Order: sequence, then C-alpha cells, then structure tokens
Amino acid sequence: MTIPGQGSEHGHDQQGGEEPRVVVRDRRKIDPQTGQVRPTPEPTPAEPAQPAGAAPEVAAPDDELRTQLDERTADLQRLTAEYANYRKRVDRDREGVITAAKAQVATELLSVLDDIERAEQHGDLTGAFKSVADKLGNSLQRAGLEPFGHEGEPFDPSVHEAVQHNTSSEVDGPTVTGVLRRGYRFGDRVVRAALVAVTDHEPEAPVVVEAEEPLVQAAPATPTEPVPAEEAADWFQPAPEQDPSATTKNE
Repeated sequence: MTIPGQGSEHGHDQQGGEEPRVVVRDRRKIDPQTGQVRPTPEPTPAEPAQPAGAAPEVAAPDDELRTQLDERTADLQRLTAEYANYRKRVDRDREGVITAAKAQVATELLSVLDDIERAEQHGDLTGAFKSVADKLGNSLQRAGLEPFGHEGEPFDPSVHEAVQHNTSSEVDGPTVTGVLRRGYRFGDRVVRAALVAVTDHEPEAPVVVEAEEPLVQAAPATPTEPVPAEEAADWFQPAPEQDPSATTKNE
C-alpha cells in the first residue's frame, strides 16, 4: 500500500528533476560598495527585425538611465553657472557701494584740503599742524583720492575747467599755466574738476620786408639863351605916369 503523500513527492522528484534557478542581474551603473562607475558593457549584436504585426520592443533600462543622467548633468551645469554669475554680481555691487561711501566722505573733506593748501602757500603750515595735514592727505590717498591739475600738463576739458585764457608762442598747444583750485578724482570717478588758466599756442607774426623804392633821377635842365641886360632892365622898369592935365584937355 502506498502512502499518498510520500508517493506524490517521490513521483515529483522523479518527473520534474531540480527546481529552476532564479538569476538576478545588477544593472546599476554605480557600484554600491566602492561608489565607482562601472564600465559600460559592450553592445550586443543587433537582433533580426521583427515580423510585421509584432509588438514594439521596450527601451532598455540603460538608455533611460543615460537620458536621465544627461538631463541631471545639464541642470547641474546651468545652476552652477547661474550661481557663479550671482556671486560676481553681488561682489561687484558690494565694491560699488564701498567705493561710493569712500568718495562721499572724501568729498566732504575737500574744503579742508583747500584750506591746508592755501596755508602751505602762505607759509603757515608748520609744526604740529603740518604733521596732522600730512597724515590726513596720506590717509585719503591710500583710500583712493588722487589730486590732479598741475602747471605744465595738457589741458583736458573733461577734467579741467578753464577760467582764464592766454596765448603764447612758447607752448605747442593748450597747456595749463595756472591752477586756481586743485581737482580730485576717486578711482575712475571725477569728484571735482580743476579750475585752471589755459595758454594756447600763438603763431609768430610773419616778418614783412619792405621793398626799397627806386631813386628817381631829376631831369637835366634845358639850356636857355641869355637875356640881354637892357631887356632885363626894361622888364623890371615901371610904366611912366600919365599927366592928369593931358587927360583933362582930351575930355
């Protein structure tokens, strides 16, 4: 007599043999253990074309992953470029604000610098006053303030304001020959124009040589015949006076 359970198991082992094995293929491009990118497998040879009416093949998972990776890479590059431009713009704006603040402070101190320069011209800048004035000027120059407007430099209407004009043959072109008020610039920005006297070139007047007039010789005197002495005496002899009685008789 055969036991149903045992007979069925024994019959299954004899008929089916071993159970089919399950194969799992890891298609991930990044190794989870090492964190490195796995090499791309070589492409398989093309399969023969499917007959008409067959169902279309589904895209391989590798192609989808590659497409997603390219999209994420492009997004990351775009975000990196936008962030770099943002940082540059912020740094530029920050530098502009700092420069404008320094220029505003320097502009408020220009009147003090004018008084110090006038005191130096009159010989009153001595002692401790001179030391303080030098420190102030050096500090403003280190901050970016630069004076301009000196005698002998070419005239530039963009930074110079002419209040006097002269001409001279000693200069080749418009030249600053006098500074009435010093000008200042802060970086590339002109804080105040310089008041100057300008001398322009005056061409020398041409020398006019007067031509000498030719000497006119007098014509020779025409010889005349001598007048007899008797005729000359008759010429100067007065006419005889008439007798008034003769005139009455005739009437």
